[in-house]
Amino acid sequence: MEQNIEFRQQLVQEYKQNVMPLLRYLPWLEQTMGKNMSTLYSGQDMTHSLSFPVYDGTLMNFVKEAAKSPLMDKNYKYIYTRNRIHNHDDERRIIKAAGWREWDVLCGILSKYVLEGRVKGVLWSEAVSEQIFYLVLKQMREIIEFYDKPMNLR
Repeated sequence: MEQNIEFRQQLVQEYKQNVMPLLRYLPWLEQTMGKNMSTLYSGQDMTHSLSFPVYDGTLMNFVKEAAKSPLMDKNYKYIYTRNRIHNHDDERRIIKAAGWREWDVLCGILSKYVLEGRVKGVLWSEAVSEQIFYLVLKQMREIIEFYDKPMNLR
């Protein structure tokens, strides 16, 4: 029994170390929930230019930091298949129910939007407007605080 508690505490400390750099974005993600984080740039001459999305700078910093964190799981598609996640409602339901044992599921959901967003950039804005980034980080923080101590984000 004591080994289980020590193992869980060790895992929670590892989780805390991995997620701390991203938690500074939590207040910003809360403020921007439901907002569009990109605009289309078309250039001066509309006839000969290709429009492309321009993303909020804070969102880009968050995505870059998340992409280089140990939270990224390149096999996130397996998490979606195994947990039968098909839409945003499924994601939100699973995020809210996640505990320390489902940490890999939270990482998988975060990974989908960060990694797939490199190819399909609209996913970054979608993750902000659908509250996915916010809910994942909030749940990760709550898991850590439940087993450790409250974290001061400021």
